[in-house]
Amino acid sequence: DDKPILNSAWDGRNLSDCPSTSPESNAMSKALKAKGFKFVGPTTCYSMMQAFGMVIDHPVDSPEYKAAVGRLRKRPGGYQTRD
Repeated sequence: DDKPILNSAWDGRNLSDCPSTSPESNAMSKALKAKGFKFVGPTTCYSMMQAFGMVIDHPVDSPEYKAAVGRLRKRPGGYQTRD
């Protein structure tokens, strides 16, 4: 799927509540390891997904989250939400 994932469950209060992996990052890690890559665990893949804009994890009450929602609403392909 080519739609970015907007996580809306993190309120920014506890860093431990922010996800550090996802089913997609687990699958990416396994695929890369199968191709011979090393040091590509699910957390590393999730971080890379955040950097590329595949996952948006800003706290829901932050200006960054509101800006991301505005950009995603204009996106022709749409986006996914996760709670």
